[in-house]
Amino acid sequence: MVKDLLEERARELGLLFAWAPLDLPQEAEARHRAWLEAGRHGGMAYLEAPERFHPRKRFPWAKSALLLFAPYAYPDPGTPPGGLRVGRVARYAWTRDYHLVLGEALKALEETARGLGLKAKGYVDHGPLPERTLAALSGAGWIGKSGYFLSQAFGVHAFIGVLLTPLEVEAAPLHPSRCGRCARCLSACPTEALLGDGTLDARACVSYLTIEHKGPIPPSLWPGIGDWLFGCDLCGEACPWERFGKVWKALRPEPELAHPDLLDFFRLSGRAFGRKYAGTAFLRAGRARMARNALIVLFNLGLGEALFLEATRDPNPLVRRTALRALHLMGKPLDPFLQDPGLREEALALLGEAPEAVHLLQDGREAPGPEVKEQGA
Repeated sequence: MVKDLLEERARELGLLFAWAPLDLPQEAEARHRAWLEAGRHGGMAYLEAPERFHPRKRFPWAKSALLLFAPYAYPDPGTPPGGLRVGRVARYAWTRDYHLVLGEALKALEETARGLGLKAKGYVDHGPLPERTLAALSGAGWIGKSGYFLSQAFGVHAFIGVLLTPLEVEAAPLHPSRCGRCARCLSACPTEALLGDGTLDARACVSYLTIEHKGPIPPSLWPGIGDWLFGCDLCGEACPWERFGKVWKALRPEPELAHPDLLDFFRLSGRAFGRKYAGTAFLRAGRARMARNALIVLFNLGLGEALFLEATRDPNPLVRRTALRALHLMGKPLDPFLQDPGLREEALALLGEAPEAVHLLQDGREAPGPEVKEQGA
């Protein structure tokens, strides 16, 4: 049977799997729309795609989804010697970019399907598909209060791939939620981003801020970021189901990704950064945003004053402005930066000076009644 042969190939690849029909419930789409209308997706405009809950509009031949689960509860690979290695990186980014690794497995499954005379299309978190909703429809687990897809088979941490197929499958019984009264994930969130209903407000989420958010991060959110350089695992680590974690054989955590040298984000050129971190999750943020994150982590840890000064000369304005804000919050004088065209406007805003006060400051005199204030970005 064709379905059995696809499942056998998934087993050979070491993946856990389950099937779901493509008849997505209207209430799931309505809930997603309400979440979008509340602006809780932040700047992730790609989540607004209207076809997200209507995959058949793009693939009219598709009738089912083979859900593929690649668990990543691997141990910390250890810290390499040398460099400035502080701050934490979310576990998912410790290995080569999962879009690439799991994508290779999906290509193998697509080839198997073609060999069986079937159309098939694989997705790894890069197309307009509600992966978690499909996973829940498969009966393999449930969406927890944290928003993670949880399973007694693999715990908390698993990448989800989807293979669309023309095969007819019956809907499995929905898995009951096993969260019960537990609210450890909600208590663990440092910014109270989790809403308790399986959704979150991305605008306050540390993972969103350090990975997806493109601009300056308001200083009011810096304390919640703590020492998280890239992503955040606190809600997942707090979950009791984490003890069921497994590891897909194709995933190999790397020390340089779990504990990167922060100096790379300041001293490598964009091209050199791209070469060193090719095929990793860090490329999604890019050098400048990784430097921004590093400055916030160093500020929160009380480290790196010399690096802040170095970063005010960074070629990217996002890095320069974040460094300037850090120095301002440390109580360092900003007058020297008024001569820098790239920092002058930001320095004036932080000092609370009106434009007409500039000449007084340049003359070395004191501006009348400056109001010092912190501003978000």
